[in-house]
Amino acid sequence: MKYSFKKTVVIALGGSIVYPGTEPNGIDAAFLRRFKKFLMPFVRRGTKFVLVVGGGKLARRFQEAAHAISKLTDEDKDWIGIHATRLNGHLLRTIFRDVADPVMIDVRGRLKKLVYPVTIASGWRPGWSTDYVAIQLAVDFGAKEVVIAGKPSHVFDRDPVKKSRRGSARSARGSKSPKPFDAITWSAYRKLIPRKWTPGLGAPVDPVGAALAERAGIDAVVLDGRNLANFAALLKGAEFVGTIIG
Repeated sequence: MKYSFKKTVVIALGGSIVYPGTEPNGIDAAFLRRFKKFLMPFVRRGTKFVLVVGGGKLARRFQEAAHAISKLTDEDKDWIGIHATRLNGHLLRTIFRDVADPVMIDVRGRLKKLVYPVTIASGWRPGWSTDYVAIQLAVDFGAKEVVIAGKPSHVFDRDPVKKSRRGSARSARGSKSPKPFDAITWSAYRKLIPRKWTPGLGAPVDPVGAALAERAGIDAVVLDGRNLANFAALLKGAEFVGTIIG
């Protein structure tokens, strides 16, 4: 399977691979070092990147700490998550400071055009994830797709994680093992996930973002963001492993 990109690539970089919480300080610095090394050759060839980063375990830790003390609303959880994405975003901006716009897009319309090779964006408002932000920025900056680079390697017909989690994709009846899709329509994809957004939802693309993408004609390419060789193949227009939603 192949995909062809233009000069602007929007990437929703999963917070779970930036801040998995398993490293000594929670941040996977080794991955970030490899990610920068992977991206820079494309930057030197003239590709512009918009990196929209999630909150990862950083958001979960703060949400869990607050919940242990007080009852939280979904809006409270979302705001904690948004601020976690902003901190992760500033981390990325610092890592790419030689080529990154010093202004991070933390609200729609913050930047009218892409000037620098790399632009960083965080969460904006409660009610959706950074998937939605990435899709909206693709619309705003004229990209025809977003890359959903998190832990899942594909969209599956049911949650590939055996342990049940709130917000995970609903299982398809009669399916003995998760089936990965190479391609799926937005209409079919939206039937696999909950209709409404809740903080911490585990679907590859959140319901609000999926609805926007379907309306706007934006594709999403879902792949394992940690597999940088496969990621490079995608950006080069070569065969890659993942799912195209469109």
